[in-house]
Amino acid sequence: MSVEMVELSVKAPEPVRPAGVLQQNRVFLDFFWDLAKPDQEVRLKAVEGLIQYLKTNNKADELEYTFKRLVDGLAHTREAARPGFSLALGQVLSAFEDVSLQSLLSRIKEKHNLQTVKKKLVRNALFGNLFGVLALHQSGRLTKEPQVVLGCVQLLQSLSQHRQHLKDLPTKTMTDILNEIPEEVFEEVLLSALQTDLSSAFRTPEQLQLLLVALQRFPQTLKPKKLKKLLGSSTIINADNIPKLTEVLKMAARSVKKECVLPAVVLDLLKLSLKEDSFQLFWNNAIINGMLKEQPGPAHYLSFRLLGSALPLLSVAQLKEVLSGEVMVHYGEHVVSAQKPDRFKLAPEMDVYVSDFLQGCQDADRQLAVMVGFSSLTNQGYPVVPSVWRVVQHLQPAALQQYVAWLKKMFLQPQLDKLLDFSTRKQKDKEQVKEQKENSVFRLRKWIVARLASIIDNHQVKRQEDLIMDVARFVFFHAFFSTKKASADIPETEEKLSVPLDDKTRGVLVNSFFGLLLSLHHLPLNEDSAEGAAAVNQKRALGVTADGTMWIYHLVQYAQVLLSQPKHVQSSQPFSPEQRQAWDSMLESVSNLKKKAKKGPTAESTAFQQLFLLVGMHLFKAPEELLDIMKDLQSCVDKAQEKKAKKKKKKQAAEQGEEEPEWVEVMVDILLSLLSQPSRHIRQVCRTVFSSICPHVTAAALTAILDVLDPEKDNEEDSAVVVTDDNKTQKKPDEDDEEHDEEMEDDKSDVSDDDDDDDDDEEDENDDDDEAMELEEEEEVEEVDQSFRLELMKLLQKQNALATEEDGSSDEDLDDEAMMELDKGLAALFSEQKKKNQAKKDEKTKLQKEKTLVRDFKIKVLDLVEVFVARQAGSPLVLGLVEPLLTIIDRGMSSDSDQQEQDFLRRAADIFRNQLCRSKVYCRTVGDRQGELHDLLDKLMSKTQKLSDSSVCLYYFSASLYVVKVLRGAPPAEAKEEPTADGAAAATNDLRFMGNVDVDRVSTIFREALSCFMSKRKSPLTAQMFTDLFNRFPVLCVNLLDAAMQHITSGVRVHQQGQACVLVLRAMQSREVQQLLSGAPWTELCAKVVGQLTASLQKVGETDSKVVKEKVVKTLELCQFLVKHIHQQKLSVDLEPLQKVLQSLTGVITFKKTGKLEDTYWTVMKHFGVMKPKVEKTKPDKDAEQQQVSKKKKGFLPETKKRKKRTKPVLEPAAGDKSTSADKPGADKGQAKKKHDKKTKQKRPADGATASQPNPAKKSKTQSDSKAAKKKKKKPKQKKEGGGKI
Repeated sequence: MSVEMVELSVKAPEPVRPAGVLQQNRVFLDFFWDLAKPDQEVRLKAVEGLIQYLKTNNKADELEYTFKRLVDGLAHTREAARPGFSLALGQVLSAFEDVSLQSLLSRIKEKHNLQTVKKKLVRNALFGNLFGVLALHQSGRLTKEPQVVLGCVQLLQSLSQHRQHLKDLPTKTMTDILNEIPEEVFEEVLLSALQTDLSSAFRTPEQLQLLLVALQRFPQTLKPKKLKKLLGSSTIINADNIPKLTEVLKMAARSVKKECVLPAVVLDLLKLSLKEDSFQLFWNNAIINGMLKEQPGPAHYLSFRLLGSALPLLSVAQLKEVLSGEVMVHYGEHVVSAQKPDRFKLAPEMDVYVSDFLQGCQDADRQLAVMVGFSSLTNQGYPVVPSVWRVVQHLQPAALQQYVAWLKKMFLQPQLDKLLDFSTRKQKDKEQVKEQKENSVFRLRKWIVARLASIIDNHQVKRQEDLIMDVARFVFFHAFFSTKKASADIPETEEKLSVPLDDKTRGVLVNSFFGLLLSLHHLPLNEDSAEGAAAVNQKRALGVTADGTMWIYHLVQYAQVLLSQPKHVQSSQPFSPEQRQAWDSMLESVSNLKKKAKKGPTAESTAFQQLFLLVGMHLFKAPEELLDIMKDLQSCVDKAQEKKAKKKKKKQAAEQGEEEPEWVEVMVDILLSLLSQPSRHIRQVCRTVFSSICPHVTAAALTAILDVLDPEKDNEEDSAVVVTDDNKTQKKPDEDDEEHDEEMEDDKSDVSDDDDDDDDDEEDENDDDDEAMELEEEEEVEEVDQSFRLELMKLLQKQNALATEEDGSSDEDLDDEAMMELDKGLAALFSEQKKKNQAKKDEKTKLQKEKTLVRDFKIKVLDLVEVFVARQAGSPLVLGLVEPLLTIIDRGMSSDSDQQEQDFLRRAADIFRNQLCRSKVYCRTVGDRQGELHDLLDKLMSKTQKLSDSSVCLYYFSASLYVVKVLRGAPPAEAKEEPTADGAAAATNDLRFMGNVDVDRVSTIFREALSCFMSKRKSPLTAQMFTDLFNRFPVLCVNLLDAAMQHITSGVRVHQQGQACVLVLRAMQSREVQQLLSGAPWTELCAKVVGQLTASLQKVGETDSKVVKEKVVKTLELCQFLVKHIHQQKLSVDLEPLQKVLQSLTGVITFKKTGKLEDTYWTVMKHFGVMKPKVEKTKPDKDAEQQQVSKKKKGFLPETKKRKKRTKPVLEPAAGDKSTSADKPGADKGQAKKKHDKKTKQKRPADGATASQPNPAKKSKTQSDSKAAKKKKKKPKQKKEGGGKI
């Protein structure tokens, strides 16, 4: 831009008129500056503004200047500027159609002539021509001037030779031009010009793309005869051209290696093959036998992308053929091998291709073909697409129905020969054929079950209720039953299994079924049925069908049908008579609950129904464990219903109070037992049930919950959780099994050469762990090692194999039989020792697993505590949670915990702090428990002072404040409704209201805590805790204010004295405190605080201690508030002693220019009329700085020289040093040399005198530091000296 401005100024005298206009109008010139800026929005605004300006003014000279600047800017050195100028030029040409495109093309060619431009500017000129053509194309006027089209194409042809700079941009631009011009212009003007490019179409992808676009746009011009003249064949895709096309495709694949996209020319070729009816030839020869023969890389990725892009273009037959061919096999191998980290993964791109196809396709048959094709691509039976593949949500209902039917059929009769199955080299080497077939069936069925469950779990899938029920019945039937004889009433019995189900498959089915139950529990109503149900229930219903029945109830009815037909169906785990009786009584209880719910539905009855049904379903999984729970649950619900009926009839509250705890306690025990089951569904239902029975929970029931959480009872024999070695108890929750299994299978199918290495690494790690554990055991249990050593000695002595000092014999004296006996004895002894060590390891592992399970169980039990606190925050029983929760937090904070322990601790702390202590609802009926709560407060505060961890102390202090809040209760409502005349008195009465709080006793408790905080060097208490106390309970604040004020001077450390100032400041700033102490007490308090502050500041001695300065800052902040307040209120308090102490403070502590201490001090002094001095410091500071700088300039270099030569005894060279030192300061700074030399000559003797006797300490300190600097500056100094001499 600067060059152009210079050109303007030079040309200005010749054309006087334009220069005058342009120089006056800066707004016009600013448009061109903005066009070159990197921000795209700025450039677009500049384009709009420029066109608007030119249209408004309509001056020829400005338009001419615009074209000149825009054409020049096309070759701008800044890359972001070229598109800006090109766009502006195109828009200006579009706006001013009277300007000839031919003249502008000639101007572009002339300005950016490649023949005359300098070599270093060739690249810019190339881009100038390209962006010029783009501007002409963007103007939209090319079709009106055919000769300009020809000129543009010829220019682009000349530019296409410079691929190192422009790559394929010229050919792409020609393609864009072809897309817009009419066929007449192409035939008359361009065909002859493009003859060479079209005939060499198989040379590069860009030229082939040009030909394909021409064929699409101008089929009448490029007829087969014309094509035969150009290419030698009437069609593009034929057997002769396939090798050429393959090479072009490979070039295209390499060109987009970094962009990860499909080149347009490849998709156009595919479309052409479909049009020419040569798709088979193209796909088999060019793709499968051409591209896939290359090494895995860009050529393969292009084939995969072409497969995804081709899906919308192919018929059903073509889809089936393509999706069962070699491209899919290679894609599967890529997916399996790309599971390792840091590998390129094309699967996400393929997901997008398939998702877009399913979304845009309305043909159910084609949708089904694609889903079946991808689901049939398996690695040893396990499909490579994930079982939770979300593209299924775009399927039409008909296609989804057929897809589910295909999945079920493939589960029942696995047809491995119809799958596109592949195995990697390592898998083929490892497994035998028979084992592989059995394993493949299991892997396929496992995936199908997870696929069916995920279809139900995905709420975006368009599925009907019949389909959902069909899938749930299918999974349930094959999880727990098998067919004996087909029955028309049970559709699942009509299909037979070609391969029987093994135990592993049944385990997968069982886990998937209970995961499915959880999905059904959260399943929203379908959109169609939801509209009808909206009028019935405003709240969105979950887990129910359109008629309002729970999904799980439908499944229980289906299970009853299966159990009632033993001739046709056989259970995999038949019920015993007792278990069948429990099942029948469960159905009876549910029917009774449903009858009562019809009269008046309640959340409680619904919750009990859910619990009955869920426990009933779990009877199929673990009948022995849940039989007793089912019995207790039934009796418990019966008792609960009876007691409610009695309450309504007799209303004998006292008797009911004695009898009621029985069923509630039993119910809580049942819920605790159920929570030990590894199921999230059970956990959620237990939470719902407990929420409904919360109003009936008693102290005994709550104690049962808290006993589980008590850390002190973890090691007792009657612990709440019994841990067994059964693998079932160690499983993850059911809902996670699907994803877990899928990940496991993916890991299994992840085949690479590193598998063995990984196994070896794991074995090595296990060995290292074993060795570490053995070392620990040897250190811990030395007695065992000693006994082993004794046994070994006895064995050796018995066999006479132990050498002694007397005979010096060795094992050479033993015969073969003795040696054999010795070997057997040693083997037995070491084997026994190894078993002992292994037993210890197993015990340690078992203890660790037990600890993990117990902690997981406790995290679930916290759900019940959270529900109780949320639903019954106003119950007196909540007060019984304070100490147990604090014990959990205390123990958790003090122990080194793992992640699970931290989660448990964080959850407990959140319940205590946020849901209990900070709840707006709290117990307000404590009239008969005042003494108990005061004792609790005393106990909590005593414990608080003895703690060592401040974070735990904070929870105890919060609990104390919660107890005080409960004791105080809410202020009486009458006080708020008093007349306004006595409003101030009423407000004061409100503030003084403390309910049931024994103010004197509570004040004494907190006063002792405050004394502990101020008198102990390491106290867990903090000032923030007492600040919270003061803010929440102003009455207690008033009572503690005197104690806090005394500690301003009597605090054990300076830090505590500063904290005392903070507390007093926060208290005095409180409006409530000011109202409570209004009048003479407030004046008296201010006088006392002033006296304490004066005494505190008098103690401050001369120091630079950071702690002392912090204390002074806190003191000054209190002074600031106090002095300002006294002046505003005009209180009769003597401030003169304080003023004197403050004035003397500047002599004790060194003040800086600015800082918190200094600013606060001068703010306080401002209230006394003393202002911070300003004028005196400004000028002397500048002079001092100049003197310091000049001294450094004049003295620094000579001193270094003197130090360097000081070791020589002769004094004559000193003069030479002085002369050289005189030159350097003048050379360093660009001052006048003569004047500077005179000054240095006058000062030379003085400098020499001072430098000849340097301080030894300074010399030793600076000598080593200056060596590096001297070496670096040596060469520049010589140059400067030489320059000075010349």
